[in-house]
Amino acid sequence: MAKAFVALGSNLKEPIKQVNNAIVALSALPNTTLIKASSLYQTAPVGYTDDELAKVPDFINAVAALETTLKPVELLDAILAIEDKAGRLRPYRNAPRVLDCDLLMHDDVVIETKKLTLPHPRMHLRGFVLLPLIEVAPALFIPNHGKITSFITPEITEGVIKLNANQNA
Repeated sequence: MAKAFVALGSNLKEPIKQVNNAIVALSALPNTTLIKASSLYQTAPVGYTDDELAKVPDFINAVAALETTLKPVELLDAILAIEDKAGRLRPYRNAPRVLDCDLLMHDDVVIETKKLTLPHPRMHLRGFVLLPLIEVAPALFIPNHGKITSFITPEITEGVIKLNANQNA
């Protein structure tokens, strides 16, 4: 069994519900077990101008830790199918989205193809990925990068707010 980590995010159509539904969908994948899901985190959108930010809702983010016998590309296809089922559209880069699922890591696999890059090339630069990932795998080592905790800085985690249990429903 391989250990894999999937980042989840949503800022449209009841984002908390979308992320929670995605966690359930991940747990139902064939030959896959959900080991742990992080708390939910709220984050302002990234990659927008100040004028655009006022029009784009905040994201809800989480990370799921899985054990799976699916190969990396098979798992990627499965999580993209979960996005599609949720109604994910891709009108432009960083567009608001019903659901975004990113395969962050699949064991220690290092791969770079048109379809898939592992580990995820920007995961260590995003507080909204790092904080939930540390919650589910605090000792994680990212191949070609280092220990996950070494990337935590005030700048990277600024504005990433952990929701309390009452806000997760």
